[in-house]
Amino acid sequence: MTSTLRLLVCAVALLSLTGCATVRTLDAAKPDAPVVYAGTRLDWYALNGGCCPLDRFGAAAPRYPGLDLPASALLDTLLLPFSLATALGVSLGVSGGL
Repeated sequence: MTSTLRLLVCAVALLSLTGCATVRTLDAAKPDAPVVYAGTRLDWYALNGGCCPLDRFGAAAPRYPGLDLPASALLDTLLLPFSLATALGVSLGVSGGL
C-alpha cells in the first residue's frame, strides 16, 4: 500500500470516530423517528441545514455528514431487511446487549 493511500485511510478512520449516523440512529429509540435509511436521512438532513436532528431523529448529526454519508448509505443498505421489518412491525426476535 502506498503512503498516500495509507494516509488517506488513516484520515478517514480518524474522521469516522466522530460517529456514524446509522449507528447513532440505531441507539436513539425515539418514537416516530425514521427507521428505514435513518442514518442516510440524518446525514442528508444535516447537509441541507436541518435545524433539529435530535427532535426529528433522536440523535445528533455527525460532525462531518458529507464524509459519513457514503458509509451510512452502505450500512443502511446492509441493514435494510431489519429496518423494513421494524417499520412494518414484524418482530424478528432479535435483541442486543448482554
